[in-house]
Amino acid sequence: MITKASLVLVLIATLLSGCQQTKTEKHEETPKLEATTPLREDTFITKEYVCQIRAIRHIEVRALEKGYLQNIFVDEGQLVHQGQPMFKIMPNIYQAELLKAKAEANTMNIEYLNTSGLADKKIVSANELALAKAKLDKANAEVKLAETHLGFTDINAPFDGIMDLLQVRNGSLIDEGDLLTTLSDISKLWVYFNVPEAEYLDFKMHKNDEERKKVQLRMANGKIFNQPGEISTIEADFDNSSGNIEFRATFPNPDKLLRHGETGTILMNKPYKNAQLIPQKAVFEIMDKNYVYVINKEGKLEQRMVKVEADIPHLFIIKEGLQDDDKILLEGLRKVHSGEEVQIDLRPPEKVRSELELYTE
Repeated sequence: MITKASLVLVLIATLLSGCQQTKTEKHEETPKLEATTPLREDTFITKEYVCQIRAIRHIEVRALEKGYLQNIFVDEGQLVHQGQPMFKIMPNIYQAELLKAKAEANTMNIEYLNTSGLADKKIVSANELALAKAKLDKANAEVKLAETHLGFTDINAPFDGIMDLLQVRNGSLIDEGDLLTTLSDISKLWVYFNVPEAEYLDFKMHKNDEERKKVQLRMANGKIFNQPGEISTIEADFDNSSGNIEFRATFPNPDKLLRHGETGTILMNKPYKNAQLIPQKAVFEIMDKNYVYVINKEGKLEQRMVKVEADIPHLFIIKEGLQDDDKILLEGLRKVHSGEEVQIDLRPPEKVRSELELYTE
């Protein structure tokens, strides 16, 4: 049988239990939200530019004389060395012209010697001797010219390089200036890429920073070329239609992997000294402007506009809007509003960064 005293005790216990449960539920309704402060460190962003790859020397090999092509000593795609024979034009006519010029030179030499002897005896004037000497000099010049023409029938490689397509075949009748093939020196490569005006100005303002001149090349297959490059020159004028200016980087190519005419992507690092970094997940956008929630001294949220300079994986580089000791909210951004008082779990920025790659929305 339940007495009146027992009933009172039960009611009191029930009320106490309910109060405790209410306090627990109220405590669970206001969990601590994760927050951190900005991180300061040196970092960089990587800019990408589509590029054209060119050999440092790419020339057309043309015939210097006309005639029938007698021999081709090389093949398409072959690596040739400086001085190596490439083509030979039938030399018969030029050999005959050389013999004729030498015979004429011998005749003029005999005439000059006879005139010189007569001049010594005062039989002929000094003017006649000078005329004989001039004829001899002209004949010798004709010999040199004939030798030069004959030499042009042998076409040798002017430098080490890779030969391109043959434009002629053995027995072809070629004229002076006809294209025979092209030759590319790919020991080094010139890589051209276009840079916008603002980035050009930024580069020139830091032209003494050697690290800014270092670039990498991503090839067409997505792999990074195994040789580093360096920006070597900038063209004179901007392209008014695009607002760009052309940069040229030089890459060594010891393995002859890359060829003239290929394409790729230049990767150029832009350093940021002592940059202010915050996690990207702390930023939200309203009307094309970026904001964060800052927790003030009273523990209330303030909506703060920030200017983002650039982004790197998981982080934004902040140009202005934050102090280094500002506490910024990292989670629950869509569930809170400005002026709301919140409880936070303030975490070190280094720890937050180390976990960012594991973060998922």
